[in-house]
Amino acid sequence: MPDPRPRPRHGGTLRFYGPGGLDHLDPAAAYYAFSHQVIRLFARQLFSYPTTEDARALVPIPDVAAELPTVANGGLSADGRRYTLRLRDGVYWDTSPHRAVTAADFVRGFKRMANPVAGAGALAYYTSTIVGMAQFAEGYRARFAGRTPTAAELADYQNGHHIAGLRAVDDRTLVIELRRPANDLLNLLAMPFASAAPHEYDQLVPDSPEFVGQVRSNGPYRITSYVPGSHLTMAHNPAWRPDADPIRRRYVDRIDVRMARVSDERVRDEIASGRADLSWGAAVGRPRRRTEADRNLGWALNPYLVFNLNSPREAGALRRREVRLAIAYAIDKARLVRFFDDMGIGTVTRPAHGVIPPGNVGHRDYDPYPTPGDRGDRARCRRLLAEAGYPHGLTLTMIYRIDAVHGQVAKAIAEDLAAGGIDCRLVEIDQTDEYYRILQDPKRAAAGEWDITPAAFMPDWFGNNGRSYVQPMFQSNTAVGTANYGGYHNPLVDDLIDRALSAPNEDSAAALWHQVDRQVLADVAIVPILVCEPTIEHLTSARVRDAIPLPHVDRWYDAANLWLDPPD
Repeated sequence: MPDPRPRPRHGGTLRFYGPGGLDHLDPAAAYYAFSHQVIRLFARQLFSYPTTEDARALVPIPDVAAELPTVANGGLSADGRRYTLRLRDGVYWDTSPHRAVTAADFVRGFKRMANPVAGAGALAYYTSTIVGMAQFAEGYRARFAGRTPTAAELADYQNGHHIAGLRAVDDRTLVIELRRPANDLLNLLAMPFASAAPHEYDQLVPDSPEFVGQVRSNGPYRITSYVPGSHLTMAHNPAWRPDADPIRRRYVDRIDVRMARVSDERVRDEIASGRADLSWGAAVGRPRRRTEADRNLGWALNPYLVFNLNSPREAGALRRREVRLAIAYAIDKARLVRFFDDMGIGTVTRPAHGVIPPGNVGHRDYDPYPTPGDRGDRARCRRLLAEAGYPHGLTLTMIYRIDAVHGQVAKAIAEDLAAGGIDCRLVEIDQTDEYYRILQDPKRAAAGEWDITPAAFMPDWFGNNGRSYVQPMFQSNTAVGTANYGGYHNPLVDDLIDRALSAPNEDSAAALWHQVDRQVLADVAIVPILVCEPTIEHLTSARVRDAIPLPHVDRWYDAANLWLDPPD
């Protein structure tokens, strides 16, 4: 019987439009879903997630690696601590002439994660797993403490120092030695942080303006222009070979992203009229349809209130647990649910009580600071402030990002805090990339650029993902690029994280992850506000075909696998 499905058409320009931005374009630093959509098109990893609507979408498969490592094929040692990964043939950089991607390029990529200029937000994934990477990262940071290094100095450090657990045996073979067995290693290797990096990057400061102009691609598309907060364009990479890429396709000729401070309604109008094909940053969608992959998705913490524990404002008031607890009691969580419901995009949102949301390893239902109906208790906030020595209240700076409903959420939180005796100076950050640059820079926190912010966090992968929720947010990490935005530090939590990573099975690990949850909330390190199912089905124009959501990037569509009819 002939296949009734239409054959994909090639050609055309895929047009995105909306208020979103990239936190970073450099794979060594990028941690935001919008960035991952773009990086997937030009930077490849050893393993990646396939584009499919079934549960296979949650499991990494070989990308540049030639095969899954097993004990039988010699890719995995019997004790689970050594991986020998062979690279597939036919993967090239868009250099002139085209040059093969090598094992040394992946070693360079791992080293670049630890750079002190724009490092990886989840660096602890790798420093706690790969032999010698923690020492390499600590030395890298210490070498340039207190000053901004040049590209030549960064390259000199990277090329002159080795990570004991990473070795390029030859151009086609990479050996990774682990501190402990890690049954989620393939998930770590599938993150954009772990992308290969060509030797040309030795001439560039990570994520600098100069980097933007010299990005090299080994994927189906390459960057042709990028102005942060304004636009990004991509075109075919002539070095890419479809027979050497099991993950991506390349149907459209060009990709055009227009970034603008516009409302969700304006984005909907652009898509409905055909002037845009997909939303960029705006959470506009249609009633949700569940796929097989959705059944195992973990919920997101969106938003949660982050405290800058290093802020000097009000004589360091936020360093006092009593002050943070007062703020926690002030927030009317139930009221905030309606902002997400009003978007009409089919998500399920409800008040959060714990640090680890439902569907993620370590979640348990409990509420350490309950209020009737989750409506908060402003009178209790005032009493706690007075007991902490602030009977006349506080003045704090809250930063927030402009996209989606974050402005409404920030203003509502500010109203709650005002009713509890806390005056908030609201600062709108009109570019998402700048918002995350502020949060990921401990120096800017210490300088008091912000005190509180309603941020969001979703797991980097699903299933066995205790590491992915807890470690980036709560393990001590003061390096540039950190996802521990507030500078939270508790040796007990660090120890619990290490024990969970070494646990003999998932059940044992889950109990330890939940202990972290309880300790973080006992410390009032953050205020969980809402949890959301990350299952938006985004709008598309009438000509978009085969738009398949990617669970690990908040269900945004894979631009490499969809096509247009008509192309233009």
